[in-house]
Amino acid sequence: MNQSIRKRVALLSLAVTFLVGGLDHGLAADDTRLAQSPTTSQERTAMWMTVGGTHRFAMTLEDNPTARAFAQLLPMALDMPDLNTNEKHARLPRSLPTNPEQPGTIRTGDVMLYGNDTLVVFYKTFPSSYRYTRIGRVTKIEGLVEALGAGSQRIGFAVE
Repeated sequence: MNQSIRKRVALLSLAVTFLVGGLDHGLAADDTRLAQSPTTSQERTAMWMTVGGTHRFAMTLEDNPTARAFAQLLPMALDMPDLNTNEKHARLPRSLPTNPEQPGTIRTGDVMLYGNDTLVVFYKTFPSSYRYTRIGRVTKIEGLVEALGAGSQRIGFAVE
């Protein structure tokens, strides 16, 4: 990534941090860990997820090889069918590096990689024994369940 893009990403990250920080008082009780979750790095990459072309959600990418490889695929739009009335999933155009772990509890807004090429966006909190590689998460989940809804959705991902 060249210096100009890094500066733009850093500025966008800072802007999203201020925006989300000012609006973060509406979290659901089971998602209070969002405001308190430990970070593995001081720097995270901010991006946007757009559902159906009309609903836009800020996302924060993890600081890991999987998230960096995912960001290199952007911008990208995927048709993502529903699975188990709690997630949308789609196969990516190429495999990404993995470091799977068993999260125990999947949280509304988690964005993860299943296997090495299946992107999953979770819109409900539930316990899970499956292993995923964390890519990032939606920073403000209000309206996410309604936006994703039942059935397949066209979901776009972009860094601006």
